[in-house]
Amino acid sequence: MKVLHLISGGDTGGAKTHVHTLLAGLTPHIQVKMVCFTEGPFAQEARELGIDTQVIGGRNALANLKTLTRMVREEGYDIIHSHGARGNMMAALLARKTGLPTVSTVHSDYRLDYLGRPFSRLTYGTINTFALRKLDYRIGVSDAMVDLLISRNFDPERLFSIYNGLDFTPRTPAMNREEFFRSVGLEAGESCVVAGIAARLNPVKDIATLIRGFALAHKDFPALRLLIAGDGEEMTRLKQLAAELGVSKEVCFAGWISDTDSFYHAIDINTLTSISETFPYALTEGARVALPTVSSKVGGVSYLIDHGSNGFLFQAGDAQALAGHLLTLARDPDLRKAMGRRLYEKAKREFSIEATIQRQLEIYETILRYERKGRDRVVICGAYGRGNAGDDAILLAILTELRAIDPDLSFQVFSRNPPDTRMHYRVNAFYTFNAFKACHYFRRAKLFINGGGSLMQDVTSFRSLWFYLWTLAAAKRSGCPVIMYGCGIGPIRNPRNRTRATKVMNRYVDAITLRDPDSQKELGVLGVTEPRISLSADTTVILPSAPADVVDGILESCGIPAHGNYIGFVLRPWPNFEEKVKDIAAAADYVYEKYGLTPVFFPIEPRLDVDAARRVTSHMTAPRYVITDGYTAAQTIGILSRMQVVVSMRLHGLIFAAGQGVPLVGIVYDQKVSSFLSYIGQDLYEDLESLTAENLKALIDGAVERGKDPQYLSESVAKLRRMEAVNRQVVEEYVKKDN
Repeated sequence: MKVLHLISGGDTGGAKTHVHTLLAGLTPHIQVKMVCFTEGPFAQEARELGIDTQVIGGRNALANLKTLTRMVREEGYDIIHSHGARGNMMAALLARKTGLPTVSTVHSDYRLDYLGRPFSRLTYGTINTFALRKLDYRIGVSDAMVDLLISRNFDPERLFSIYNGLDFTPRTPAMNREEFFRSVGLEAGESCVVAGIAARLNPVKDIATLIRGFALAHKDFPALRLLIAGDGEEMTRLKQLAAELGVSKEVCFAGWISDTDSFYHAIDINTLTSISETFPYALTEGARVALPTVSSKVGGVSYLIDHGSNGFLFQAGDAQALAGHLLTLARDPDLRKAMGRRLYEKAKREFSIEATIQRQLEIYETILRYERKGRDRVVICGAYGRGNAGDDAILLAILTELRAIDPDLSFQVFSRNPPDTRMHYRVNAFYTFNAFKACHYFRRAKLFINGGGSLMQDVTSFRSLWFYLWTLAAAKRSGCPVIMYGCGIGPIRNPRNRTRATKVMNRYVDAITLRDPDSQKELGVLGVTEPRISLSADTTVILPSAPADVVDGILESCGIPAHGNYIGFVLRPWPNFEEKVKDIAAAADYVYEKYGLTPVFFPIEPRLDVDAARRVTSHMTAPRYVITDGYTAAQTIGILSRMQVVVSMRLHGLIFAAGQGVPLVGIVYDQKVSSFLSYIGQDLYEDLESLTAENLKALIDGAVERGKDPQYLSESVAKLRRMEAVNRQVVEEYVKKDN
């Protein structure tokens, strides 16, 4: 593989470090050449690192393009990889000349790159914005940068994320703490605590907020000092600000520092106050020497900093919050040491240069594979984008299984909230009821999936049933194979609807996988016999829990101790629910008094479920928690996995908990709840209409007792996963079938 990198050659800071480190690391694996358009330290340092570097100088863009075109054709490159405005512009022009795939690494928010320089913003900024749209692929330096690009309507399926990796080999600083402080002119005795930042002094870095926060903290902790390593256009203004705040003697402006090892080994607290970042090297460089960190919550920072665990995060511009965090760390040396150690361990594990290089190689291989074989498109339709964690988990599970079968598939998803679906699942999406787009994508798709859940029913709405039946017919008429995937059938009560559903499924559906036996019986009663019908399980049982530390953080942010003893309640409004709130409240009080399990009320669909929970808790006397926010499927599963028992009306509350081996109690408002529980061998449920405090208490007693048999629970989980595998087996035949 041969890759040509294009960059202006005047870059500094994180972009420079990223490119140099990455290309030096790639060189042993593939053929890499870098072309700069300016001779200078950037190009010279690259040569010293062993990177094949050539400078094509001058301001004649057409002459440079001609030279580059000849180089590409003569030397036989496979990919053109650009960085920055000038590199992106030349890559876009080269793509038209050579037909090679182009990819750009987006190191920062291109709309803020020239903040404070209006002429450069108008010229280079405009060129960069235009060129980025013309390139084939983009790499965001952090998932947060990818999210930003998706929010600006870049194709999510042509975006990749990468992180600034760092060499964690231990380093010995050239100077000790005292020598280094003396060299930069900082007066700091042994008792002083020194906060530091290494950054360009321009508006994006918002050093003014750092000085204001420092000044506030210094009033309460006079031994605090601030060391600013960097240069830039804001130097004079920032020095004036420090003087105005009365801390000019305690704030040291060291200017540009090349000896960053001595800098990071000398300070006690690392800081970052930017208003925009991707994934800054300053944080991983501080992590390499186990520095506790206080940072603005921007870009990909929160992927490294776990607030309260290995550092502190604050909203950009909030000097008061920054001051509080500086004080907390300044006053507690043991906390500084513990946070620094945890940050070092996480950074070394997840953000090493080796991981970055491997990720870049994977991106190149993926791009070449896309260009060589193209990508088959799958259209997926369901009740997505409505804020229901269960429905959206179905989409995630379907995408997870399809990507495992063929990682190069492309997707178009029906969604009530296309921007949200694009952002969260990194797929293309269009508004659910846009029939013209639906037909357009059907004609170009390899497969149509009617995706899970209870779509074939008319209890909530006749129109929703008619719509889903229309999608089945329209897809098949467009020449697209049709699968109804991990679905529930019924109830369909209206006779005309039953006739219509039978006709459509028999005529237009190729295969149906069902999540419960009752749905299979319903198809038999309807007379649906033409499609291939298989019994499986709800596809969401394959989804994993979020990592333990993430779940800990969510619970603690809700005021819930992470490792307590809990019973979970997942409720929803429904006719007759209001009559049962006192019974559920009495059972919740009972389980706390008898077993010491604190009730936690958790929403699957917050806009509905939180109110239902509060109606119950208003009648309780026992301690309890009500979680009001919605979370991702993995986070939801993680939270429910911490429960000793889950009592749920919501089907996906039961499914998520069942996949984690948690004992279940079902409150049946719809036959799908009892069907699922019976199917997996769980018999602890009661109809909502006949629910009483006493029978709910008895069911909870049974669930608590069942929790004492881990073998039974693990066997239930294994059975669920075996049944769900049928979904994958069926869809895999269609995905791998030649067009």
